[in-house]
Amino acid sequence: MFALKTAPARTFRHKAEAIAKPVTRWSIGHALPRVALRAAARRGDLQGRLSVEASGGADLSGLFDEIRAHGAIATTRVGHVSTRHSACKEVLTSDAFKTVRFVPDNPLLNKLVVWSASGLIHPIEPPSLLASEPPDHTRYRKLVTRVFTARAVEQLRERTQAITDELLDGLDPSNPVDLIEHYCGLLPVTVISQILGVPQEERDKVLALGGAAAPSLDLGLPWRTFRTVEATLAEFDSWLTLHLEKLRENPGDNLLSKLIAAREDGVGLTERELKATAGLVLAAGFETTVNLLGNGIALLTRHPGELAKLRANPDLWSNAVDEILRYDPPVLLTGRLSARDTEIGGARIARGAIVTTVLAGANRDPEIFDDPATFDVERANARDHVSFGAGRHYCLGASLARMEGEIGLRSIFERFPDLRLLDGARRRETRILRGFETLPAALI
Repeated sequence: MFALKTAPARTFRHKAEAIAKPVTRWSIGHALPRVALRAAARRGDLQGRLSVEASGGADLSGLFDEIRAHGAIATTRVGHVSTRHSACKEVLTSDAFKTVRFVPDNPLLNKLVVWSASGLIHPIEPPSLLASEPPDHTRYRKLVTRVFTARAVEQLRERTQAITDELLDGLDPSNPVDLIEHYCGLLPVTVISQILGVPQEERDKVLALGGAAAPSLDLGLPWRTFRTVEATLAEFDSWLTLHLEKLRENPGDNLLSKLIAAREDGVGLTERELKATAGLVLAAGFETTVNLLGNGIALLTRHPGELAKLRANPDLWSNAVDEILRYDPPVLLTGRLSARDTEIGGARIARGAIVTTVLAGANRDPEIFDDPATFDVERANARDHVSFGAGRHYCLGASLARMEGEIGLRSIFERFPDLRLLDGARRRETRILRGFETLPAALI
């Protein structure tokens, strides 16, 4: 009788938790930081302003200069922030810092974080390479790097060119087209499908999952977007469980199959680590490359003189991709947590403090780049940008992104030399990811 009476209570509790836990995750991970940053922005706080102005797609170069004027590290009420190239590289490469997401400075909130955890594989939570630290990161990255080599990426070049040509063949030059939807988004997700060994008949599903999961890399998500992301991550996890089983039974000539087989001293990646890697490839490899392609098309159409240089000398395309990454990078910033009391550029950083390295700001540092506000495809040191980060968390997909950017941008301008953008281009309302949501164009 007692059990019968408590069963409805347990059912009610489970239902209540199913509602309360995602609300708690969103509130602590997105709503509270967004409210705090907006309040800081109203007070004129540099870091608060950076977050708010970034979400509107504004030109942030003036704000980068303001932050840089405060020295290697600008200390604000929110934390520490830098747009100095040398300081950002030092923070990203120093073992005095580790990766961090928003961490509440409150014991109760931290307990709520633990209680409300979803258990889902997330691109910016351990065991993702973006969030893990040594010694786990060292073992994990060593195995992944063995598979994702520059040679392996180069072997994808021919297939990437074929995918690009197929996509361009499918565009109707007589009609306006949204290049984000019909080109910039399709190219990276099709390449990712090759890497993950996705069958042709499942690629539309992976495209939908990639587009929906990509905002997981951002901060301050609206409730509806947050719920879509979580539902997508859960759906991807279910799909990936079955997909990994199929690849174990029938390995293919793809990088995920090779990663499943990879061993170091007889030990391979765990199921969770394999899923985290695949999820990171999908979310990070999709959105950042979409932004690289979209930002590059916009820059080159706005700078016809630079495009003319590329047409006259196609060998410049590789350097042009790095200049696009420097000038308008797909990722605005990344954060690090100080693991101990330390000093950067004469500024004291206390243990537990968060330092925001503004990658896009470091890329405009006049101490490194002459006339940094000028877009120059012939820039001799364009590759010195920090858009892929630095140190042990340097982007695993950097070679792949450069290759896709070079092929994707060169090919579309070769195929449609009179391409021009139309009214209606809209930047994404995101704080960390920087790119276009829509990019309407006439091809002829």
